[in-house]
Amino acid sequence: MHRVTLRNRKEQGMPHPVDLHVGQRIRQRRWVTGITQQQLADAVGIKFQQIQKYETGANRVSASRLWDVAQALGVPVGFFFEGLDGAGSSPQDGTGQDKEVMLLLRALSAVPDVQRRRLIDLARAMATGADGAAAHPPA
Repeated sequence: MHRVTLRNRKEQGMPHPVDLHVGQRIRQRRWVTGITQQQLADAVGIKFQQIQKYETGANRVSASRLWDVAQALGVPVGFFFEGLDGAGSSPQDGTGQDKEVMLLLRALSAVPDVQRRRLIDLARAMATGADGAAAHPPA
């Protein structure tokens, strides 16, 4: 059986796992902020098709372009690398929960600050058991 390595992945035209992860993070943040690919492309001075290619990992995002994307999306550049394993070479496995979390974040971002803080407090209280310990400790 032929094992896929990073070297032969490139030879086969497959995106690098980090490029896929960065693209997914761009798409997630864009979606949470409620902007379109066209709006993001306009903000960074490129065509929307290029945003599509970044989001799918088809094209690698240069450092300067990633900086521009981060500025347009209101996040630090490091945001796009969050969730990579310690070696920094492969993204953690995403689950079906990701979509629900993204829906929640999108809705939460539209709530005024005072109410948002109250909702966060409510969520924390709901996640805490009767004894004060977290019902589901962080992974």
